[in-house]
Amino acid sequence: MASFTASSVSLSSAFCSFKQSQASNLRKASVSFSGKSFPSHRLPLPRFRVSCAAKPETVNKVVEIVKKQLALPDDREVCGDSKFQVLGADSLDTVEIVMGLEEEFGICVEEESAQSITTVQEAADLIEELLEKK
Repeated sequence: MASFTASSVSLSSAFCSFKQSQASNLRKASVSFSGKSFPSHRLPLPRFRVSCAAKPETVNKVVEIVKKQLALPDDREVCGDSKFQVLGADSLDTVEIVMGLEEEFGICVEEESAQSITTVQEAADLIEELLEKK
C-alpha cells in the first residue's frame, strides 16, 4: 500500500523520494525492489484537501465543555484527538455537548453536522467554520 505526501512516496518497507516539483507533475510511477521491477501505473490526478485546525483557545473551551457535560474529573486527559465515545459519551451526551457549544459560542449547529462530530477537534473546527460564516 502506498502513501503519498507532498514530497515522497512510501511503500511499506521501501522509501522513494521525489523533489516537490517532480511530485506535483507525477503522472506515472514505477518501483523496483531487490532487482524485481513492477510495471508503471498511471496515477490519478492528485486531490488536495485544505483543512485548518481550530485555534487552541477554541479547542480548550470545547475541552472544558466536554469535561463538564460528561462530569469528567479534572485530572482526566482530554485533547483534540479525544473521541466522545471513548470518553464515555452516548448519543444523548453528544446532543448535550453540542447544545453547550451552541450556548457558549452563540452558534447554531445543524443536526446533520452535529451527528458527524466524533472528536473534540472536529467540534472545534466546526465551531470556527460557523463563526467565520457569521
